[in-house]
Amino acid sequence: MPTDSSIPAAARTWRTAFADAIAPDTVAFQTHDTAHARHRAACAEADDVTFHDLGTSEEGRPLYGITAGSGPVHLSCIAGNHADEPVGPETLRYLVDRLLDTPPDASWRRGLRWTIVPHTNPDGEARNQPWITAWPDAEAYLTHRVRELPGRDMEFGFPDLRAENEAVSRFLREQGPFSAHLSAHGMGMAAGALLLIHPHWSFRTDGLQTLYREAAAQAGMDLHDHNRQGEKGFFWIGPGFTTTPNGAGMRAYFRAQNDPEMASRFLDSSMEFVEALGGMPLSVVTEVPLFVLDSPTPVGGPPPRYTAFKEALPRIQHELQTAGASRTLSDFDLQPLPLHTAMMLHSTVLGGMIATCRTHKQINDDAS
Repeated sequence: MPTDSSIPAAARTWRTAFADAIAPDTVAFQTHDTAHARHRAACAEADDVTFHDLGTSEEGRPLYGITAGSGPVHLSCIAGNHADEPVGPETLRYLVDRLLDTPPDASWRRGLRWTIVPHTNPDGEARNQPWITAWPDAEAYLTHRVRELPGRDMEFGFPDLRAENEAVSRFLREQGPFSAHLSAHGMGMAAGALLLIHPHWSFRTDGLQTLYREAAAQAGMDLHDHNRQGEKGFFWIGPGFTTTPNGAGMRAYFRAQNDPEMASRFLDSSMEFVEALGGMPLSVVTEVPLFVLDSPTPVGGPPPRYTAFKEALPRIQHELQTAGASRTLSDFDLQPLPLHTAMMLHSTVLGGMIATCRTHKQINDDAS
């Protein structure tokens, strides 16, 4: 019988075929319009990869989804819910490209059914272009970064906060239920990579966690560890791992703070929405930093240099606004995480999710 300890080995097969193929000189940030046009045209010629028009964003940009493959493991993958996190969408665009150029019987594709929304928030991407095109300039990022506040935050807007939420929810509802759901996210600055795992799966993902630790170490960084003691629904699983957030936890937190108006701005997360479709999916949120603040972190955190940076951030932003540059920022020696490395981390998690779902399906089949 397979066990959770076999997951890293199984996922390395995926990584060899998929994640390790992400070459530094072949990836770069794209625009939504470019990816949309390329995927629409390529899917028209494909046998088992289908393009879906989902409607338009609030500002009229096209939204699209992709379905591919068949089999017992059905994965939902979305990215872009937060406007200032472009690596997740780039990873899913790459995934679609690989699905398009790989035969359905390739080893890494067999038995897998995919439902993908490469970018849920093209309006947000457009607003962040001034720093995305200047990447990896940290001052450009801090000057031009745009992020939606609660009440406009798409991750906590399911099913109908915005037109984009409605379109994505409709597509997921039509395609579900799912074995697993990935909502690809990121962090601006962090001590390392972080992974959020649905609490129902936290004790069944030792193999996935091992894989993520290995991938972070290969990228030359630690995991970002911060025990938030259940604040806003984030519960600590272990160093570098915490539970996925949910709208219920956010609402409860702000009601406890006697702020019902803020609580009302949080609907359900994409993880809660997909779970409601049935099947008890393995839901995971990847949190990969754009810039790394390298420093040892005590178990449970918070990372000391990350905390110091957050405290200095108002001063840094004031310097950028008044002088066009920040002397304070240079004190932190921010190291940009290369795009291909960040994409590798997201993709490694996908491989771990697939191996986890296959292993537990086999365990359940054997038990029955």
